[in-house]
Amino acid sequence: MYRNKRKVIEYGSSTNSLVFFIKSIGHDIEWNNMKTSVEQIDLFLDSLWVEAGLSENTLAAYGSDLKIFEKWLNKKVVVDVEESDIASFLANRYKQGVGSRSSARILSSLRRFYGYLYRENIIERDPTVLIEAPRIGRFLPESLSEIDVELLLEAPEITDILGCRDKVMLELLYATGLRVSELISLKFDQVNFRQGFVRVVGKGKKERLVPVGEEAIEWLEQYMREARVDILANRQCDYLFVTKRGAEMTRQAFWHIIKRYAKKAGIKKSLSPHTLRHAFATHLLNHGADLRVVQLLLGHSDLSTTQIYTHIAQERLKSLHSEYHPRG
Repeated sequence: MYRNKRKVIEYGSSTNSLVFFIKSIGHDIEWNNMKTSVEQIDLFLDSLWVEAGLSENTLAAYGSDLKIFEKWLNKKVVVDVEESDIASFLANRYKQGVGSRSSARILSSLRRFYGYLYRENIIERDPTVLIEAPRIGRFLPESLSEIDVELLLEAPEITDILGCRDKVMLELLYATGLRVSELISLKFDQVNFRQGFVRVVGKGKKERLVPVGEEAIEWLEQYMREARVDILANRQCDYLFVTKRGAEMTRQAFWHIIKRYAKKAGIKKSLSPHTLRHAFATHLLNHGADLRVVQLLLGHSDLSTTQIYTHIAQERLKSLHSEYHPRG
């Protein structure tokens, strides 16, 4: 499935020039054939990092998807893949009980990968073009009620320095609707305490300003004055939220923190690292916020991504109507 890279060189009647041209084409074919599947995937990820400026988390997701496919291929090289291989791969995942949403995501990764190979003239045609994506239902993110959020925010023990840090992180997450990755990467110069804003660098390195309520600002100032100083114990760290080792908080560590406090608060719902972000958006809409305002606050590039929360808000209104209206 390889095809030669186009080479535009000028040569006259010189036989040596023609020989050089033919050899250079042959060298490209040989060089491409020498690359393993893993090397092709790594080059693709490098191109995404350089050209698209994708985050480490997004690159890791692409890499994970492609390596699942590469492992399934066994000894077959990724550049020799046909449409039938991809169809068989998706069918195999279906038999294993893998959800359609997960399969659609991995197909999206494969499409981007093979689109890259085609544009780089490494393969003759893209084997994903005619593959249909699995049909997926509308996904409604789990959201907490306002009472549940209050219970979660009250769960940390604020007399403990780590509990104070956790309290502030939860307060700020709910007050701003930040992604967890955005929260843990916050630095001093991104917070304007006087005007009550945080400057966030989101997906695709896009910046946005998000307002922070007075209560969250007060908690943040208290954390900066007291708990953070004690946690660092004369160590230096540029990040706002630090671990007891004096290092940047990780997504995995904060996820464990959320689960621990949810259990302590007696919250039975299935949670995710984005649970408070979902609650932020849903509660804003429940209280009459404009959809486009919520879109800007969340950092969604497409309004359709934000519209999912209107459905949650509508479902909440229906349940209230059913519960309290005499003819509900």
